[in-house]
Amino acid sequence: MSSSSRPQTPDPAERAGRPVRRDARRNRDKLIAVAQAAFAAAEGPVSLEGIARRAGVGIGTLYRHFPTREDLVDAVYASELDAVTASAPDLLDRHPADIALRAWIGRYATFVATKRGMMDTLRTAVASGRIAAPSRERVAATIATILDQGAATGALRTDVDPDDVTTLLVGVFAAIIDGAPQERTDRLLDLLVDAVRPKAGARADS
Repeated sequence: MSSSSRPQTPDPAERAGRPVRRDARRNRDKLIAVAQAAFAAAEGPVSLEGIARRAGVGIGTLYRHFPTREDLVDAVYASELDAVTASAPDLLDRHPADIALRAWIGRYATFVATKRGMMDTLRTAVASGRIAAPSRERVAATIATILDQGAATGALRTDVDPDDVTTLLVGVFAAIIDGAPQERTDRLLDLLVDAVRPKAGARADS
């Protein structure tokens, strides 16, 4: 998906119904891009002052767009989630829905595990239940698409709430952030998918 077609994370001014100047939007996009690179490369916490400096703006400009570190992390997380959510239709075209679900949540888990410079902030957000609501809704919507196709073909149960699956996935997400070995992460994801498959010998809608 090209950057021009990606859904943009709303600016606080947009959420308040105020127009956003073109230069303000440009500064915001630049801050997100710089933060993406900084968070990916860092082994620990990233300085917001350093992000502002590398973006060529003052720290006041950063705080106008992102009043807290959590707001900046949410924006980066939402932006990078685009490619993850966009991969679901191709997986459904190539695999049965249960296999597509396992492949998709595996990709999502890998995406989460690479957020090195965001770990502390993400851990706090998960613990507080604050992980960006719009981002969580996008994950749930993607899971709903896979569940719907799986229910129609009998590969997945018909009585599963996508938000319940998302809640279970967030639990795995917390384990990943706490440094779970890959083998344990894989087992947890396998268990999650097994839970939404029809029981052996039973109809998908039973």
